[in-house]
Amino acid sequence: MTQTLRCRTAFISDVHLGTKGCQAEQLLEFIRVLDCETLYLVGDIVDGWKMKSGWFWPQAHNDVVQKILRLARKGVKVVYVPGNHDDRVRDFCGVHFGGVVVARDAIHEAADGKRYLVTHGDEFDGVIQHARWLAFLGDWGYRALLGLNTHFNRLRHVMGLGYWSLSAYVKHRVKNAVAFIDKFEAAMVEEARRRGVQGVICGHIHHAEMRDIDGVAYVNDGDWVESCTAVVERFDGGLEVVRWHEVRDRYAEAGLGELPGAEPLAA
Repeated sequence: MTQTLRCRTAFISDVHLGTKGCQAEQLLEFIRVLDCETLYLVGDIVDGWKMKSGWFWPQAHNDVVQKILRLARKGVKVVYVPGNHDDRVRDFCGVHFGGVVVARDAIHEAADGKRYLVTHGDEFDGVIQHARWLAFLGDWGYRALLGLNTHFNRLRHVMGLGYWSLSAYVKHRVKNAVAFIDKFEAAMVEEARRRGVQGVICGHIHHAEMRDIDGVAYVNDGDWVESCTAVVERFDGGLEVVRWHEVRDRYAEAGLGELPGAEPLAA
């Protein structure tokens, strides 16, 4: 019997449907066990940048879209906050598509009364805002690194080893990348403080993290090309990061057969 990952709210971002780096099959596993009241799609769900240069849309990518629409039909509140790779969707803020509402950003009130700004984060990225050509160049290099990451993990699989993100390791060992992340986090926290909320939930930099920065909760839900992570809100209002590969590996090691979700999160 498949367990269900029960939570009040789930946040996912940076899926990048339409690219070869998208781990749609992993996301499908996550969605299949997800039981939530509200689902936030926090930007870069579809990669419009890549789709301009060529069409790539396998069945698994279509299945992700259909699964999300099915959640909306079943009564899950689905809020789509676009990012820079799907910025064209921002032209439809306030519009409902099959039960999915598009919003520039959102204020989420958790069960414990804390309020969080939900935004992708690209609008607080100086490279995106002031050097778009450099952002496109960086995106090309990033996709190349992801391609290498795919071959690297195929070899690990043959050797009986679990998933490990080479691309994330390289990115977070480069001094300039670390400095960029620090500046991004500081900008996000400052915006949350300006909005008068207790925290911010974002994506964009493909690095899941949850920590307090000068009294403001900084929460990043990561991505579904490198780390396969999401953020969930428990029914008591607490937040936590779900690292899907770790969940799958723990369950496989237990030899329990059918894949469940994470441990139930309901209080």
